[in-house]
Amino acid sequence: MSESQKVEQAWETPSLDEIPKISRMHVDAMEQSDDDAVWVQAGMHHVLLRVVRRRSGGEQKVALPFWRDPDGNRIVVASFAGAPQHPAWYLNLQDRTANPEVLCRLQGGRRFWSKAEILDGLDYTRTWAGLTADRAWYTDYQAKTARRIPLVRLPETRAA
Repeated sequence: MSESQKVEQAWETPSLDEIPKISRMHVDAMEQSDDDAVWVQAGMHHVLLRVVRRRSGGEQKVALPFWRDPDGNRIVVASFAGAPQHPAWYLNLQDRTANPEVLCRLQGGRRFWSKAEILDGLDYTRTWAGLTADRAWYTDYQAKTARRIPLVRLPETRAA
């Protein structure tokens, strides 16, 4: 990617109790507006991700900032601000029976299906290095938790 994706953290990380509430409000705003003020927060573009809940079969939507890897694929981070447990959206996405593909919506209403890829090995290491060079706070989140913070690539598998 030739365009800079570097973002300096100029905000205080919300508490773990606040994150789901903020995300729900962000999802609602994203579903009602295509304004940059909604879709581009703190200099980061966002994707609206829809997954199927692994237990209930219900729908879960989450607003996530994305970073583009060198091939231009969107990468989302299951950091949950360094919480000890993975975020619910990631646990649901991991269940390939419930989520062989996930639905992604971008600003402007464009939607696509993605066979989400959970990164591992050298792919993870290289992607993490690039991501944290641009968004250093993820290193701080990793230092707060014993779990490895997952990275998920969202390739555009097919149009929705």
